[in-house]
Amino acid sequence: MSQHDEVDRILSDWAAARPDLDLAPLAVFSRMTRVTKHVDRARSQAFERSGLAAWEFDVLAVLRRGGSPFRQSPKVLVQQTMVSSGTMTNRIDRMQERDLVRRLTDPNDGRGVLVEMTEQGQTLVDAAMTRLSDYEEQLLGGMPRSERERLATLLRKLALSVDRFEPGA
Repeated sequence: MSQHDEVDRILSDWAAARPDLDLAPLAVFSRMTRVTKHVDRARSQAFERSGLAAWEFDVLAVLRRGGSPFRQSPKVLVQQTMVSSGTMTNRIDRMQERDLVRRLTDPNDGRGVLVEMTEQGQTLVDAAMTRLSDYEEQLLGGMPRSERERLATLLRKLALSVDRFEPGA
């Protein structure tokens, strides 16, 4: 006997109300939305417990993943966090006030700037990443590794498809 979730009930209601619609996409995206809400709560808690806002974690994570000396150009930070350059400038300013990052002159371009993570920034992002990893492991706890890997593969395919989608095109 298969298990039913809240989305099954929603789909059943929509099928009765609108039998003319193909609800297969709703079955996927409604579940993704519900899962995302749970993940967002877990992530927010992991970041807050580590003394970071989610957006601070995003910036610090780019710097941390880049490896020592944990420096990137603002352009790289903009590309990888998917925010505007104005938003990134504001974020860097606020993070610099908290001693999470510092600005340096780019040694390869005297007019350019690099953003470098401070020791405090590294301490906080490492703590947040550890908590995040623990929380996400708990969220996936009911799935065997082989199913997790299959799901990751399918989500990668979906992400590539969604990344190419342009509304109204």
